[in-house]
Amino acid sequence: MATKELTVENFEDIIAKEGITVVDFWAAWCGPCRMFAPVFEKTSEERPAITFGKVDTEAQRELAGAANITSIPTLMAFRDGVLVFNQAGALPAPQFNELLDAIEALDMDEVRAEIAKSKEQ
Repeated sequence: MATKELTVENFEDIIAKEGITVVDFWAAWCGPCRMFAPVFEKTSEERPAITFGKVDTEAQRELAGAANITSIPTLMAFRDGVLVFNQAGALPAPQFNELLDAIEALDMDEVRAEIAKSKEQ
């Protein structure tokens, strides 16, 4: 399995590392989550340079609450420890790959500058 199970204990360490980390917040009872799971897993195998993690919102209620998860599935993407994407809803494989391509193409110096500017205001 190319995805990692994320918990309260390892979440911060995994998302803070250099590179891209994509997190799927899901639950076993969630139909859209079950439909998206094979897309997430297949993509994780096709893109080994990206870290893929899953958070079971039932088992990790504290983590889901800290992440302000109100709807599942929710996808979050971090690049170099910076949250760059946060959206509820499952994505079809083509759109998921487009999202990952866009995250890879981000100019992180520009992203950090925008974050700094918004904090000043």
